[in-house]
Amino acid sequence: MRLRTLLDTDALGLRLLGGGSELDRTVGGVMTTDLRDPSRYLSGGELVLTGLAWRHAAADSEPFVRILVEARVAALAVGEAELGDIPEDLVQACARHGLPLFAVHESVAFATITEHVVRQVSGERAGDLAAVVDRHRRMISSGPAGGGPGVVLDLLGSDLDLRAWVLSPAGRLIAGSQPAGPALAPELGARLAAEHLRAARAGHRAPHRVTVDDTVYSLFPVRGSDTAGRDIRESVLSDWLLAVRADAADWPAERLDLLHGVTQLIAVERDRRDASRTVRRRLAQEVLDLVQTGAPPAEIAARLRVAAPVLLPGVGAAPHWQVVVARVEWDSPAGDAGTGDDGSGAGARDIDCGPVAQALLEETLPDAPAPGGTERGDRLAVAHTDGEAVALVPLSGRGGEESDSGLHAGTLLSAVSGPLAAGLAEDGRLTIGVSAAVHSAEGLRGALEEARHARRVAAARPGRVTAAGHQELASHVLLLPFVPDDVRRAFTARLLDPLRAYDRRHRAELVPTLEAFLDCDGSWTRCAARLHLHVNTLRYRVGRIEQLTGRDLARLEDKLDFFLALRMS
Repeated sequence: MRLRTLLDTDALGLRLLGGGSELDRTVGGVMTTDLRDPSRYLSGGELVLTGLAWRHAAADSEPFVRILVEARVAALAVGEAELGDIPEDLVQACARHGLPLFAVHESVAFATITEHVVRQVSGERAGDLAAVVDRHRRMISSGPAGGGPGVVLDLLGSDLDLRAWVLSPAGRLIAGSQPAGPALAPELGARLAAEHLRAARAGHRAPHRVTVDDTVYSLFPVRGSDTAGRDIRESVLSDWLLAVRADAADWPAERLDLLHGVTQLIAVERDRRDASRTVRRRLAQEVLDLVQTGAPPAEIAARLRVAAPVLLPGVGAAPHWQVVVARVEWDSPAGDAGTGDDGSGAGARDIDCGPVAQALLEETLPDAPAPGGTERGDRLAVAHTDGEAVALVPLSGRGGEESDSGLHAGTLLSAVSGPLAAGLAEDGRLTIGVSAAVHSAEGLRGALEEARHARRVAAARPGRVTAAGHQELASHVLLLPFVPDDVRRAFTARLLDPLRAYDRRHRAELVPTLEAFLDCDGSWTRCAARLHLHVNTLRYRVGRIEQLTGRDLARLEDKLDFFLALRMS
């Protein structure tokens, strides 16, 4: 209930003496007092009623009003029965502090105002509670699939006149309320998501308040059941958020509790959606394991035939496939971080970044359009291994032609870079690689290697969020994954045999050192820490590798050649 409503109620006999610009304040309760300092009994949002028994001199008005303002009361109402006209010193004190002031006609008892306010506020709270109970009933009755977050948002719109949206970390619209009005623009969704992630990483207490084009939005995190006690970096890039077009700073505690309850209900839907991805994750992991262990193409093709109906139901032709690889890295605590040649810091040892990247891809890749209005997130399958996430994206191909154009690294980057960079703050980095589409199981191994190479190209670029596609790879990187096995063996022998021979003769570890150095993106400090070596010892080993092979590990092309050779050996 707002002050304006009280003023418009003739039976209450209220007359406005000051603070007309503050009439949209919300009244959460009422208190009658004649104490000089009633602060201990105030919790904020009250309409304070007083007969001025506390005032003995004009100087008493200023401290009394200051106490009310510091307690964040909604307004002050003064009875005229005792003194008649309201003292000018009290009017001026309220004006100085921006506190709305009402005069109560002598014919109106404070009890009448109190009963009216309590009745109205209780009715609003009952309506809020009924909406929550009904939402819970509808969620339960809808079965395991749930009613979706749109159900509770519709209740917020119809019952509480609140326009609200559920957004992904990248600002993608997941659900929204239905009241009349313009749809949420993608640019606004991205802006709200970025502000939310920035505030969350800064440790600000929710809800976060954001003003865009003179409109205030309140942002509430939607956290899953498994996020309690976890590092914020493990969930900030995958958790949803609830954006409400309202200023929660003016809300009473009950309304805030209601919205936090709403986020918990939406979190149930998010957990259900996450659970529904279990089958797709398992399929992706099985395919990834087969590809990485060099399984026969026929075995991989059989597994893909099982995956296709799950990811693309109703598609008769065998789909084409695309692979996306992502890696999230966090800087180590101060004093333990190194910096690689690409500007990335050392990865934090206390966070398994594979699941982080997996959840991020599942929430991010749907930003790319999919044919027929299907969200790509309902079709892809994502696994994780060795700190990186690998997404298997089906593309519906018919008659030898692709009817789905697939993902493009540039489009994906432009859709997610702004919000996710805010979530990564100053200590995180996201790199993404996108392969070309392949038409068979034989090509899937090459697509995986291609996406990994593309990600390494992205890692060599500056920025918190970078991506690269297969179009940006050098020609030999693009072709090698698809050449015959005898050519592969010749290529790896040319690069790795000198190192293997040296390791056998001297019981050295040049090959493991090379693999660790590349896996750390050329970061001397990170690689030395992983191998438990002094940096000078690592520099000696890398120098020996370069002498034996005639290659320069400071050059990206040579790094990629070594990486290919290691993966093909």
